[in-house]
Amino acid sequence: MKYVDEFRDSQAASKILASIRQLAKRRWRIMDVCGGQTHNLVKYGIEAALEGVVDLIHGPGCPVCVTPAEVIDVACELSQRSGVVVMSFGDMLRVPGVKTSLNSARAAGGNIRTVYSPVEAVEFARSQPESEVVFFAVGFETTIPATALAVKQAAALGLKNFSLLTHHVRVLPAMLQLMQGQDIEIDAFLAAGHVCTVTGFEDYGTLTAEFSVPVVITGFEPLDLLHGILRAVSLLETSECGVVNEYARSAAAGGNVAAMQLVDEIYEVVNQSWRGLGVIPASGYAIRECFQRFDAQRRFELSAPNHVNESSSECRCGDVLQGKLKPLECPAFGTKCRPEHPLGAPMVSSEGACAAYIQIQPQPLGTT
Repeated sequence: MKYVDEFRDSQAASKILASIRQLAKRRWRIMDVCGGQTHNLVKYGIEAALEGVVDLIHGPGCPVCVTPAEVIDVACELSQRSGVVVMSFGDMLRVPGVKTSLNSARAAGGNIRTVYSPVEAVEFARSQPESEVVFFAVGFETTIPATALAVKQAAALGLKNFSLLTHHVRVLPAMLQLMQGQDIEIDAFLAAGHVCTVTGFEDYGTLTAEFSVPVVITGFEPLDLLHGILRAVSLLETSECGVVNEYARSAAAGGNVAAMQLVDEIYEVVNQSWRGLGVIPASGYAIRECFQRFDAQRRFELSAPNHVNESSSECRCGDVLQGKLKPLECPAFGTKCRPEHPLGAPMVSSEGACAAYIQIQPQPLGTT
């Protein structure tokens, strides 16, 4: 396990930690909405180092984790159809659906393959014209341009056997919904730098204006995170709110204009269902009518899956995804729910909060 005082920038980190401790006059609650940030806050001991000073809470920042169980079941069902090949990223395979997972569906004969890029799926479809190739497209704004590009390439190649089963989501609407909740207190956000690199962050002003909370755009490295936390605490202590970019080396206010133009060409904004959060208005993307031939939902005449309430006393993944509960506080963590036998998505994905905690704390809170 790595702690703040063990990595190469330990002296700088120690100074920033001291500044945060000196500056914080009360225990502020700061939420990150990025799985990569969650993992490094835990991995490098930043959360532990600030215990009692700042509460670092982890929101729905794992794109695999927020993919609803019922959508995974649709992908599994498609994989069982004759001639259909379902392709997806590897960390989707073990995420539980309502009935099964992609891994289990593959073991039962489903034709499921892992790829590193949707462009690989396009190439496979080009080389295998007798197969119906469906790419299971999930993720935040960082992955949406790549799937939009895949559609453009498939159209340019005139492919008739390629489609997307899409469940892309947008981060800002989820942040707005969390602030509207009555049972969670969030004083500030650390926004995902890689998302803002694509989308920009001008729209985040709606969040700060409506709820008077600071939003600090930051990266993933330990010093990035520490600078972001320091800036958030500084804003909170002076009762300021606004959007501050602490990731200027990569993120600009207007984002990647070319990437977002491509996204807007292929997709339209729609209401979207999230695991653990329900249906959030304007929080997702659907393929536009003019590209409907690449929409697996229409190609295979699939009915829209009904949202499933997954809350249970045994697995509290919904509360973990909303930042209401830390993984160690879940009764199943480390006992009934472990990486080799996950009950919930946050224990499966490489960006899930429970997976981050299990790496450093294999026993649940209160055990010896």
